[in-house]
This record gives sequence, C-alpha cells and structure tokens, in this order.
Amino acid sequence: MTAAPSARSGDSTRRALLTAAAALFTEHGYDRTSVRAIAERAGVNQALLFRYFGSKDALYARVAAERALTVLHDGPPEELLERLLRSILDGRDGPEHDLFGSVVRSAGTSEAAAAVRVELAGAFTEAFAAQADGAADRADAELRAELVLTWLLGLSLVHPLLPEGAVGRAAPEAVLGHVTRAARTLLAAPAGSGVSR
Repeated sequence: MTAAPSARSGDSTRRALLTAAAALFTEHGYDRTSVRAIAERAGVNQALLFRYFGSKDALYARVAAERALTVLHDGPPEELLERLLRSILDGRDGPEHDLFGSVVRSAGTSEAAAAVRVELAGAFTEAFAAQADGAADRADAELRAELVLTWLLGLSLVHPLLPEGAVGRAAPEAVLGHVTRAARTLLAAPAGSGVSR
C-alpha cells in the first residue's frame, strides 16, 4: 500500500519540473535557465531533475515534445495541418515558441532527446497517414505522411535561420496557404496519379 503514494509523489514531482522548466525556458530561453532555477521554481531538490530526466537538455526536449503533442491532440484531426503550421510560424517570435526545431537540434547525442524525436515523428506521421486518401497501402500512406512532416520540419528549422528570406518576410497567412495547398495535394493524391500500387 506504500507504492501508490510514492508513485503519485514521483508523478507530481515530474509534472512540477516540466511546468517549471516550460515557464523558465519561455521566460529566459534555454541558455539562461539553470537547473537550480528550474528546481527552485518546482520546489524540489535539483538532484530530482537528473533522476527524472537525466539532464537539462533531455528535460528541454521533453518540454518541447509536450508542446508538440498538445498541438497534435488539441483539435480535430482534419485541422492538424493548419494547427501545426500556425505553431511553426509562431516560432518566428522567438526560440521559446519554436515547436520542432528545439527538439531536432537538441542533444544529438542525448538518448532521451533521440527518443523524443522518434516519439514525435511516429505520432505525427501516424496522424497524417490517417488523412492520406487513395493510398495504395499503409506503407504508401506513411511515406506521403512522412514527406509532409519532413517539409514541415524543414520549415521549422529554416525560417528562424533566414528571417530576411522570402518565408521570413511573408505574411504567415500566405505561407499557410501555399504549404496547406501543397500538403493537402500530397495527402489527397487521387488513384492513378502516379502512386505505386
């Protein structure tokens, strides 16, 4: 009977660390947020951050993943593309709003960050594959979904690096319109349009 309170305490500590880290990363950015500050905001010993997440970088990746998963689940599936694009375009307001770039760039050698990348890729590919009309088979649906996701990841990574480029200068609605049309065309490819059967 002692396991349940301990499990609840662990879950609540983990959640407190995530909440504190999300707030501090947003307020101060990754580099200016210390492990000590996160632990103090969460009201726990900083050793617990390492116990539950392994490193500050892994915690950062988990915070970014939770933001991305909120976008995934926060509305009807048919509106996912627009929600995701709007979240990516919001990243132009600063790195704390960067939905995917932070996860992709985070800790190339961190096992936790790599696991988060796999988790997000799988979740979003599955969601887009479910919208792929006329797919010859599951593999084709996943291919088309992953192509859309790859394009969105590229947009997430490139536009903060080229703020004066065409995408950076464009109105978000213009970018949204172009990408939405192209992505929907790929996901809704009609039978006989070159899809291998």
